[in-house]
Amino acid sequence: MNLAISIALLLTVLQVSQGQMVTSLTACLENQSLRLDCRHENTTSLPIQYEFSLTREKKKHHVLYGNVGVPEHTYRSRTNFTSKYNIKVLYLSAFTSKDEGTYACELHSSGPSPKVYSQNVSVLRDKLVRCEGICLLAQNTSWLLLLLLSLSLLQATDFISL
Repeated sequence: MNLAISIALLLTVLQVSQGQMVTSLTACLENQSLRLDCRHENTTSLPIQYEFSLTREKKKHHVLYGNVGVPEHTYRSRTNFTSKYNIKVLYLSAFTSKDEGTYACELHSSGPSPKVYSQNVSVLRDKLVRCEGICLLAQNTSWLLLLLLSLSLLQATDFISL
């Protein structure tokens, strides 16, 4: 009986520590806003603690948004945040060259042995790509899967030939 409880506890700890790993952080320009897409694994039912931050010239760390640190007052009115199952998206409005630097997305695991997982991306206004081309694919691929399945079905019934 004690062995079963020990194994269950170990699996729970492993799930918590591995369930919130950041898999990618990408940046793009949408209208005049910087969009940061923080993709992560989500295999735990515990709430995810997160923080978006900016470091300029390796000097000053600015918290932009999150539930770990306190966001700086100058960014509060410029940020907009959305979250889905395995992606957290931060918008920074009125993005200018003064906002260039290294952006980070940090996820903090809960539990007996907390860990921090993070990804960084360097952002230069002149080098940013526009979000419009990747927006639909990045946020929701179910319509693409439906289209591919429909094409296969239509081809199987000889309605179209590819």
